Amino acid sequence: MEHALSACFLVYLGVVVLSGCAREEKPVNRTDFVLDTVATVSILDGLKGEEAENALDQVFEEIKRYEGLFSTETESSDVWRINSSRGEKTVISPETAELIDRALYYCELSDGAFDITIRKVSKLWDFRSGEGRIPEKSDIDEALAHVDYRKISLDKRDNSIILSDPEMEIDLGGIAKGYIADRIKELLICKGVTSGIINLGGNVLLIGSKPGNEPFSVGIEKPFGEGEMIKILKVSDTSMVTSGNYQRYFYSGDRLFHHILDTKTGFPVESGLNAVTVITDSSVDADALSTVFFCLGTERGKELIKRIDKEKGGETEVYFTDTGNHITKGN
Repeated sequence: MEHALSACFLVYLGVVVLSGCAREEKPVNRTDFVLDTVATVSILDGLKGEEAENALDQVFEEIKRYEGLFSTETESSDVWRINSSRGEKTVISPETAELIDRALYYCELSDGAFDITIRKVSKLWDFRSGEGRIPEKSDIDEALAHVDYRKISLDKRDNSIILSDPEMEIDLGGIAKGYIADRIKELLICKGVTSGIINLGGNVLLIGSKPGNEPFSVGIEKPFGEGEMIKILKVSDTSMVTSGNYQRYFYSGDRLFHHILDTKTGFPVESGLNAVTVITDSSVDADALSTVFFCLGTERGKELIKRIDKEKGGETEVYFTDTGNHITKGN
């Protein structure tokens, strides 16, 4: 599936990149439906013509390869085999083991607010058909009994995993796109790309600066605002990920039900937020943290930011958008 896109104005889930076209040479873009979303990769500088097209061919081959490892729906994927193992030891790829290891770090860091064993619960909900479905509380309670990341045993020596609860299932959807974006950035840089934009359904990763060494202008979208921006930032060579209640949702009466689920209740998180945007150098970290901060809410999120920055020795930039669409920087 190909679309003609301008690098002057690229709209993503929660983030808009306004990358003014100062040069006559057009960027090389590719768009496809992968990872259950619309993904776009743009090469702005470093490669041209056929070399750029060949690089994009390889990029989307790699994305589909990762999808074949991490998908919950594809039979024979690593995740599908784990979920079908009934508690037996499963040997997985080094990439899947690396991703699960990183995911477990965020499960622990958030005290289970982010928990990749949520799959049994999330399967009960329907945020895709447009009709919506509120599960029976008894079904949710039964599924919640199988949510506990501490029952995962990962052995990085032989890339094997055991779920001690045979009924447990995992879902890496809250972190996988960030991991893939980081790997794609590494691939493109190795190919010689010096400026580019990677968008995997709202996970935006910028390579370098705009041609001419100017920073990208990036807008954070107003939730439910039909493309309106609430903040414009100047950034380069970084990752931006937004998690929000306006990305997949339905209404029942006047109540909004969204896809970010509370691991304690099994119902959508109620944290007083519409969205959280995280800006940091690692897309896998930004992906997980945007969900973590959304679940924790502004005040608890700010406390965690201080802890993370102290451990990393750097700065994680976070913007909280409350239900009145007022935006607050977390640090």
